[in-house]
Amino acid sequence: MPAKGTSPFATFLIIGPTCFFLGILFALFPYDYHVLWSTPTGDAGFTHAVDPSLKPSDLYFTLQENHLKFLHASPPLISRILHIVVGTGLLGFMLKLYKPSEANLLFDGASLALYMCGITVYVANIVKGLRTVTAGAYGGGVVPEDASYVEEGDYIGREDSLKVLAASNTILALVLCGVLILQAGQWYAQRKEAEEIEEMDKVRDEKKKAAKEGGAHGKKKQ
Repeated sequence: MPAKGTSPFATFLIIGPTCFFLGILFALFPYDYHVLWSTPTGDAGFTHAVDPSLKPSDLYFTLQENHLKFLHASPPLISRILHIVVGTGLLGFMLKLYKPSEANLLFDGASLALYMCGITVYVANIVKGLRTVTAGAYGGGVVPEDASYVEEGDYIGREDSLKVLAASNTILALVLCGVLILQAGQWYAQRKEAEEIEEMDKVRDEKKKAAKEGGAHGKKKQ
């Protein structure tokens, strides 16, 4: 039996989309890992087989770039489904925060704040980054090769842009994990509260029963 104050269906509407997005990010992790954390060095047989002049890191940046271009070129139906799932999560929060209890304000309020942070990262970094990668306009535009007035550090290059996208995916994954942790914490707190209330009710009923039995026993003696 669910604890008092919980809404299993609304919780499902939150956890379902959150796990869905984590699954997408997990599928992107093989591309992000070598770009962001561990790029093979030294002899990289696969890299030399493609082009001996390439550095090991160049291959992984190219793989990530091509994958992101493919994602951005996906049919409009894909992005619509993604946005519907985002809206489903928001609907779950609206249902849980309608006439909220104290636990709802604490756990669901914090979960909603993290969820909105995730949406902000998606819109500000990931969507913008996908458009930049597709257009090849790193640093806000194409810099002419003979432009002597552009100094190093004046714009974000290809590698840095791809690293920002990979880092954004990692940040988004951590934010979504935070949503799951808060929802699990709410379930645990309300479950413990329900158990304590049940135990208190049980003790109270036992005391009432003992008092009634004591009163009946006293009347019989009289």
